[in-house]
Amino acid sequence: MTSLSIAEFDSGDIGGKDEDALVALFERAGLTRPWNDPRQDIRFALAAPASTILVGRRPEDDHLVASVMVGHDGHRGAVYYVATDPDWRGQGFGREMMAAAEAWLAAKGIWKLNLLIRGDNEVAKGFYEALGFHAQDRICMQKEIPSAEKPQAD
Repeated sequence: MTSLSIAEFDSGDIGGKDEDALVALFERAGLTRPWNDPRQDIRFALAAPASTILVGRRPEDDHLVASVMVGHDGHRGAVYYVATDPDWRGQGFGREMMAAAEAWLAAKGIWKLNLLIRGDNEVAKGFYEALGFHAQDRICMQKEIPSAEKPQAD
């Protein structure tokens, strides 16, 4: 089994080939939706001191094959864009990325990690249960704030 080389995504790569590769990974992994601009999400995560994007590359060819966007509110951590290239699934890369996200949070003193899974995504549910996550009896509610200006992607 190949182990990944995991590092924070370099904000200097915004607008370059590495950002293109990251967005392509999100798309190949089926994570993008028309109402969320992944480039905007990348910029938003990298601009905040309490969040980052970790990327996993195969050491033998530096090919970007996995990612996780991770952040916290000072109490709980959250992950988004947990992706593994479909051509490289089954290698343990998702586990490696989640372990890296947990280590990043732990280094910042964060001891809880939340994540959202779409209700119909049984594969993701099984993956996270195998990592020790469990469902909680909570309701996730959302409201868009009309007066808030959404950041624009470059």
